[in-house]
Amino acid sequence: QVQLVESGGGLVQPGGSLRISCAASGSIFIDDAMGWYRQAPGKQRELVATLTRYGSASYADSVKGRFTISTNSAKNTVALQMNSLKPEDTAVYYCYANKVWGQGTQVTVSS
Repeated sequence: QVQLVESGGGLVQPGGSLRISCAASGSIFIDDAMGWYRQAPGKQRELVATLTRYGSASYADSVKGRFTISTNSAKNTVALQMNSLKPEDTAVYYCYANKVWGQGTQVTVSS
């Protein structure tokens, strides 16, 4: 079973940028697509962005134009570049691929 490990979370000021990554122990695209999700305290987990094995990306309206999802040539790592961060982006971010969840990485946007 493929394992997923997120990294790159942290504390950033509003308006700042952060890049988080999801590394897979094998190919991250055994299924056709993978996704980044996030869960804020007291809220349900929500889909943030998806990327297919064919390179097609989609985004939640709340992050469109600010976040970019991408993969490397080996297709074993998927990154989420987050720009113009807002306090409401604060959450634990999870990657999901091949019916497996990563452990999550905390992103906190605060001054």
